[in-house]
Amino acid sequence: MLGTLCSLITALTCVTGVTVVTQKPVVTVRRGETATMDCNLGTVTDAARWYKQVPGGVPQYVLYFYHSDRSVTYGSGFSSPKFTSTHQSKSDYRLIINNVEETDSAVYYCKTWDDSVNDVVFGQGTKLIVTGSTLPAPVLTIYPPSSNELKSNKATLVCLVSQMSMGFADVIWMASGIPVTSGVSTSTAVQQPDKSFQISSYLAIETSDWNQDKVYTCKVSVGSSASEKIIKKSDCGTEE
Repeated sequence: MLGTLCSLITALTCVTGVTVVTQKPVVTVRRGETATMDCNLGTVTDAARWYKQVPGGVPQYVLYFYHSDRSVTYGSGFSSPKFTSTHQSKSDYRLIINNVEETDSAVYYCKTWDDSVNDVVFGQGTKLIVTGSTLPAPVLTIYPPSSNELKSNKATLVCLVSQMSMGFADVIWMASGIPVTSGVSTSTAVQQPDKSFQISSYLAIETSDWNQDKVYTCKVSVGSSASEKIIKKSDCGTEE
């Protein structure tokens, strides 16, 4: 069931010929504030269902609300007054999360039913980022290129980011203090057994630049907290 739902979220946000469910891409609030996420159902006037998905996790059903209903119907683990919903019109709905915490950081998907195609339609999702002064800084570890890689013209630096309090992070690589955008790839966050998150970011570099002892920096921001770490050849032991 959940696997099917994951597939639907991926597929039905791209289907043509159906209503377009519109959501704001990102909402950022501070811990303790109220988060509001809007959803426009396009050409339909049906109910709105909301789902929460943390990176690497399965979608969780949050609530259901229809504009003519007197109350909200909740999914398991979600209730009032923490979560609620309102409507501005028959096709405009709002998800409200009161007194937000870092654990509320996730992507929230709005779903409706389109009678014209007899199928469900999802929005692209709103990424909720909850920041706060209590957020711990992420822990960074940079791994140098392997000796085998250095035998070729290309090599890879790996920045492992752990102990993240939420599943979203901004990763910036720099070479000699200058931001680098090409050759960068960053994985999706994976939740660990202790409920923290972990990601890996990769930077493809020229072996010649590494041999010239160029300084590389991995800088990571998670909410209001940030960490950075540098690496260069002369700081690394020789791998046999």
